[in-house]
Amino acid sequence: MGGSMVDWATRVAEAELSAALPRRWAHSLGVAGRADDLGRIFREDASLLVAAAALHDVGYAPRLAATGFHPLDGARFLRDEHGADERLVRLVANHSFALLEAEERGLREALETEFPLLEESLLVDALVYCDMTTTPDGNATTAPERVAEIVSRYGADSVVGRFVRRASPEIFAAVERVDAALAAQPR
Repeated sequence: MGGSMVDWATRVAEAELSAALPRRWAHSLGVAGRADDLGRIFREDASLLVAAAALHDVGYAPRLAATGFHPLDGARFLRDEHGADERLVRLVANHSFALLEAEERGLREALETEFPLLEESLLVDALVYCDMTTTPDGNATTAPERVAEIVSRYGADSVVGRFVRRASPEIFAAVERVDAALAAQPR
């Protein structure tokens, strides 16, 4: 299913994001590209990571924004409309410490109940790494620069600004763990 999962995920993300939210689509492509670069760490789960990266922001699509919380909206869409792989849906639902933002929005219980966090910490960290080291335009950046960009774009006192500032130590730690895993891989 490897390549076919990635192809399917890319088609779904493109259909939902490319016309309505072209910058979000560019970001998603960049995140998927970074995920593809991590394939040597994940081998059998490499396709799962790339597919989750391509789809991680699909919940921003205007027609899918039921709650206004994109991880939950995207995961529900993938589960309900596509019957997507459970691990894929749970990665999308919980990407980049979404539970902390869900708490800010009063949606933590719904997210935890419907889509429990995967107990595969390096895979979860890898999606954080890919998302938080990619700019809104799909280019590479550092996690501190990405966090600062998010706070600047949304405002420090917004729900997203509060969440990302609160999550930043966890984001930076996840990026460091992935960097360490990459450094440990034979070249």
